Amino acid sequence: MSIKVTGTIQRRDIGIGAWALVTDEGVTYEILKGADSKLLKTGQKAKVTGQVREDIMTTAMIGPVLEVKSFEVISSD
Repeated sequence: MSIKVTGTIQRRDIGIGAWALVTDEGVTYEILKGADSKLLKTGQKAKVTGQVREDIMTTAMIGPVLEVKSFEVISSD
């Protein structure tokens, strides 16, 4: 399922660590490994277009896995 969401990037210290996008509505998505390093900055706000991957499980299990297709940085801390 393709989605467009706006939210804040967070680093979660679970296992070896995981990146998350927490939307303005409070929904948490786990960002699939391999995302652009320009996106992965704690506290950064971004608009993200991606694919929810229902065929992948992770050890962090912090929310649905989001494969980022494109993004636009709105603000950076």
